Amino acid sequence: MREILGEVTERFGALRYGSACRDKPPCWAIVAPVMDKLTKWIDPQSPVWSLVGVAVALTVAIIIYRLIATAISRWSRRSGSPVDDVALRQLRGPLFWLLPVASLGFALPMLRWSEASLGVVTQTHTVLVILLAAWFAIRLLKVIEAAVRQRFDATVSDNLQARAVQTQVRAFRNIISFVIGLLALAFVLMTFDRIRQLGVGLLASAGVAGMAIGFAAQRSVAAVIAGIQVALTQPIRVDDVVIIEGEWGRVEELTLTYVVVRTWDLRRLLVPMTFILERPFQNWTRTSAELLGTVDLYVDYQTPVAELRKELKRILDGASELWDGETWGLQVTEASDRGVKLRALMSAADSGKTWDLRCLVREQLVAYVSERFPHCLPRLRAELETLNEAA
Repeated sequence: MREILGEVTERFGALRYGSACRDKPPCWAIVAPVMDKLTKWIDPQSPVWSLVGVAVALTVAIIIYRLIATAISRWSRRSGSPVDDVALRQLRGPLFWLLPVASLGFALPMLRWSEASLGVVTQTHTVLVILLAAWFAIRLLKVIEAAVRQRFDATVSDNLQARAVQTQVRAFRNIISFVIGLLALAFVLMTFDRIRQLGVGLLASAGVAGMAIGFAAQRSVAAVIAGIQVALTQPIRVDDVVIIEGEWGRVEELTLTYVVVRTWDLRRLLVPMTFILERPFQNWTRTSAELLGTVDLYVDYQTPVAELRKELKRILDGASELWDGETWGLQVTEASDRGVKLRALMSAADSGKTWDLRCLVREQLVAYVSERFPHCLPRLRAELETLNEAA
């Protein structure tokens, strides 16, 4: 190296002082011998330079990762969209590992190790790339789902189409994630020669093996198929109000094999997909979220129904945040030996408002009857006769 630097210094000194290079070769000829000596000094077969190549590849990958992360972070701050934050949160981890590991593929040919050692390293690198790529793809599906959820907002009052789209997207995301994981596992196994040869040997008996596996896992396979069918036909959707096995709740999550229903007291009811297709249940928001609510009152025969009907209208007009103004009424639905049954009917935009409106109407009607017509409360009539009168 000292000789090379001396040669370069001497030649460039000759360029500056022309009289000193009369006995030297032309000054433009300094490039060829210097490059020859540099080539001899930088031996591609040297293990040192193999490690330098690996270090350079890793450094470039980390720089690319930092540039991508910085660009996404700046874009998320400028746009103000939650999708950018989801992308940064979901993709940061996979990219941090995928880019450096993938860049090692360019540096592996430079390693001058033994053939056995290089084979093990290459196979390990291939397995890592497959697994990290599958991880990145699954996380990318979550980002796409977040973008769709932002495009179709299910928090608005008229959210039937949004809930339908979100249900389909979530179901297909689960299906594609399952397929990606299955393919990644298959590709990892195919990197092993023995497993590959075993697979070729079992190819002839694949039909019998498939029947045996299908019979052994028929319930699991049936659950997955039911999940796909529910995603396509949509008897239930995300955020639907349902009554299953006497439990009222909202559909919180849909997977390939089960449904998570959040009950009114914040419990979670796990329902298999096969139950949804095979058993009857109530879906209050199948076509729309609007519902009719009823309140039943038991009063005496002397109750002025017309006055209670006016009071019901006054209560509903004062609850405009709950009542949608579409339907209302008060009717006598039953008459027994002890009194009559009044049914108040009212409509609301969704199940939550319907429940609150029913509670409000029941409370105020009971208070109205108690204050204005206390003699109209339910009573038990009886007639007593004295012994003398009976005689």
